[in-house]
Amino acid sequence: MSEEKSPFVVSASWLEDRLDDQNIRIVDAAWYLPAHNRNGRAEYEAGHIRGAVFFDQDEIADKTTGLPHSVPSPEAFAAAVGALGIAETDTIVVYDGPGLFSAPRVWWLFRIMGARKVFVLDGGLDGWKHEGRALVTVQTTPQPATFTPTYNGDAVTSFDAMRAIVDNGSVQIADARGPGRFLGTEAEPRPGMRSGHMPGALNLPAGSFASDGRLKTLAELKTLITEAGIDLDRPIVTSCGSGVTAATITLALHSLGHTDNTLYDGSWSEWGSRSDTPVTTEPTPKKDR
Repeated sequence: MSEEKSPFVVSASWLEDRLDDQNIRIVDAAWYLPAHNRNGRAEYEAGHIRGAVFFDQDEIADKTTGLPHSVPSPEAFAAAVGALGIAETDTIVVYDGPGLFSAPRVWWLFRIMGARKVFVLDGGLDGWKHEGRALVTVQTTPQPATFTPTYNGDAVTSFDAMRAIVDNGSVQIADARGPGRFLGTEAEPRPGMRSGHMPGALNLPAGSFASDGRLKTLAELKTLITEAGIDLDRPIVTSCGSGVTAATITLALHSLGHTDNTLYDGSWSEWGSRSDTPVTTEPTPKKDR
């Protein structure tokens, strides 16, 4: 296991060799926080992998929740990705800029909507460009497809379910935000939110799962997760700032064969903006979970 990689990532060379494969769909899922000073759509238009379509995480979302990029309805998701030329039976390769930031969220979305052959491009577009691989600026014009969703709602944790988990400690909580935000020493990037974390949560920063934009080996992932105090024999719910980088933990868990996990879609955008939710800035003793 020491050098074994996740079955859910593919290399740049693997993808480059298959750019003409009619059964592969390539998805640019780049999305950034304001602090990154990057624009996913602008970067897509400036240069993307041949055949890639742009997946706008702010648009392909449920906008009625008042929260950023909430999970869309299966029908809305199917219509949007069908217009992008993607069917649930396709082999789907998702990438972002850095390699492991926003792509896992779209990997997760496709999977909970019923697609099974979904992968993340190791190293992302930054790695692709660093290796001198070709980009195109011509926007891909896909042939519309039919995506038939099979929605797994059990993979998504609601606010009420999250509140119960915090109250009874029945499920481990893995928070993907950085330690500053987790401990409340760094302000949240969105206004009006308290700093800190849910009582009982353990910090597992999403940035620690990659090296040079590439997902770490299975052995490294297992060490990272267990040293954070997470028991891989127990259920886990992942969370982050707005439900995007939590999926990096989800990707790592599924890579290790852990399937008893869910993602809290509202994440800190919901929890931290409410006045009726418990928040702490004290580190959670690992033995408590």
